[in-house]
Amino acid sequence: MKILLIEDEPGLYETISRFLGGEGHVCELAVTYDEAEEKLALYAYDCVLIDIMLPGGSGLDLLRQLKESHKSTGAIVISAKDSLEDKLTGLDLGADDYLPKPFHLSELNARLKSVLRRLKFEGSDTMQVGSLTIDTEARTVFFNGEEVLLNRKEFDLLMVFVTNQNRVIKKSALAEHVWGDNSDQSDSYDFIYSQIKNLRKRFTQVGYELTIQTVYGIGYKFSPH
Repeated sequence: MKILLIEDEPGLYETISRFLGGEGHVCELAVTYDEAEEKLALYAYDCVLIDIMLPGGSGLDLLRQLKESHKSTGAIVISAKDSLEDKLTGLDLGADDYLPKPFHLSELNARLKSVLRRLKFEGSDTMQVGSLTIDTEARTVFFNGEEVLLNRKEFDLLMVFVTNQNRVIKKSALAEHVWGDNSDQSDSYDFIYSQIKNLRKRFTQVGYELTIQTVYGIGYKFSPH
């Protein structure tokens, strides 16, 4: 999943970014209010981790903007401000959770998974997509009881498709979601074609046709069966 971390403490954002990357997430970073505001305007994320006190403004104002424009994006407030008033304000603005500092990374990860599970997968770790069974926690896919072996990027790519079934997804959106925000600076998106080709091949090997349709000049559409 793609996560935006809005945090200005170097030691903390380095630790969180490294941890989330190790957990298989694409973690983007914004260290000021203005930088975060720009990223939220330009890119889409599955979940945003927001500190309240930021250089240049309040994270609560960013949370308000986020929920006005991207209601389906999860939001967890992480803050040293642990007053009841701040918690209630954050939750009233649409935050899905509030985690006071300091916190254990394992607790952050558990809460993050809970938010994503609730928003993206109807509260379950396991989802049925046509004849495929996907475990988002174990990051496994099965067809007729046989596991489809996918590497990290292939699984991430598949998850973008299954959470956007029957919708045309632009190549740029695919690239940003799986490879990060800087992928929009690529000269071409040929690497997406190669990755989708590999993904189709993985499913063909177990006898399943992965119906990803190429929409010429735009992107791709996945229709499960």
